[in-house]
Amino acid sequence: MKSPHASNLLFTTEDSEEEQRIIFEKKFWVLCFSSVSSVVKSRVLFLGLCSIAAALAAGHAQAPAAAGKPVLYASVGEQLTRYEVNVAAATLAAKESIALPEAVQYVWTAPSKKFLYVAWSNGMAGTHAGVSAYRVDPATGALATHGQAIKLAHRPVHLTVDPSATHVLVAYNNPSGVTVHTLKPDGTLGEEVKQPGPLDAGVYAHQVRVDPAGKMAILVTRGNAAGAKTPEDPGAMKVFGYNNGILTNRLSIAPHGGFGFQSRNLDFHPTGPWVYLALEAQSKLVVFKRVTNNESIDPKPLFIKDTVQDPARLHHPAQQAGPVFVHPNGRFVYTTNRTSGTIDVGGKRIFEGGENTVAIFAINQQTGEPTLVQSIDTHGFHARTFSFDEAARILVAANQTAVAVRENDVDTLVPACLSVYRMRGDGKLDYVRKYDVPTGGGDSLMWSGMVTLGQ
Repeated sequence: MKSPHASNLLFTTEDSEEEQRIIFEKKFWVLCFSSVSSVVKSRVLFLGLCSIAAALAAGHAQAPAAAGKPVLYASVGEQLTRYEVNVAAATLAAKESIALPEAVQYVWTAPSKKFLYVAWSNGMAGTHAGVSAYRVDPATGALATHGQAIKLAHRPVHLTVDPSATHVLVAYNNPSGVTVHTLKPDGTLGEEVKQPGPLDAGVYAHQVRVDPAGKMAILVTRGNAAGAKTPEDPGAMKVFGYNNGILTNRLSIAPHGGFGFQSRNLDFHPTGPWVYLALEAQSKLVVFKRVTNNESIDPKPLFIKDTVQDPARLHHPAQQAGPVFVHPNGRFVYTTNRTSGTIDVGGKRIFEGGENTVAIFAINQQTGEPTLVQSIDTHGFHARTFSFDEAARILVAANQTAVAVRENDVDTLVPACLSVYRMRGDGKLDYVRKYDVPTGGGDSLMWSGMVTLGQ
């Protein structure tokens, strides 16, 4: 809450950067007008209006989204639960749950925020898998079945909706692949789009995204780490041309043949030509440049940065980078460092150590270069997903797994949980609280995501 004397100050530290700018401009012009003649005032007014208009135009692309009402969804097994989000108090309140036919794998929201598309499967084998559509209540976020589910041949690991909201794209990890399905005008799911030829789907796809311009799709393929008896499978970014649901092979980006390039998730900068990609096993954030009118990617990375604070000390075999999301204003990019690896200690599985954090990078607006500015504890283990509201006020990280830790010869089971943070104007996070989430029977806190209503 702002101080009652805030009006006597130029601005307070509780004001956002945008509020500070506006207050500063108002105070500045009041001071100017109180000390000059009427002739000068008119000239000052004209120049001031021009200056403010130019500043607003320059900052328009980075203006924060309107502050709508956010709602959080999170899944454990086949249960998808709605949480009311109180931004002012930074609290979550669990409401009703809906049951999918099988365990939730991933969820994507339509651009209109009216529909939610949920991919589900009975596990890695994916012998019973599909996508279901739900209608989102615009006032509460409550979900209602919307049309018939579609059946899939394999486990869907990720899905996305194209910018025109005419198709949903589904990625599969085993066998690695991607399919495209129509979305009817009412938002219900339609038929699969037959592709004109075979697609280069690499090894172990993990994410599919369509560029905001709608001319390019990228299938992020992770590959596989080497095992005791198996060699490493290379990772890659498979770039496709995209036109009304049709994919065409365009480019495979696999530095060093894709070895040591276990790409997992990417996100697009909202105004610059940059793509931010997380390398899972390498704990790296890699920046690529969109080229040819956002129809392809320059295969040479612009920047490669460590996501962990001390790569030499903290890079355990189980240490992984997680999802990637760019702040709506384009000034910051977020990812997670996650691990839940354990070792045997006296017959018990105990956390082996590593870093579980949200890593925040500031983005150079001229070059796209990310610089690590904060690593903050997730207060749990293996944050597989996280999300924030469109006005970037609150962030929730979903720690997937319950893990036992030992301290002073005392073992404590740390449950899966939802950790809540306030987002600051400088991109950094302030931890507020966490909510434990019961898991068991082989289930985990597999997915979470936030939808801003009233947009």
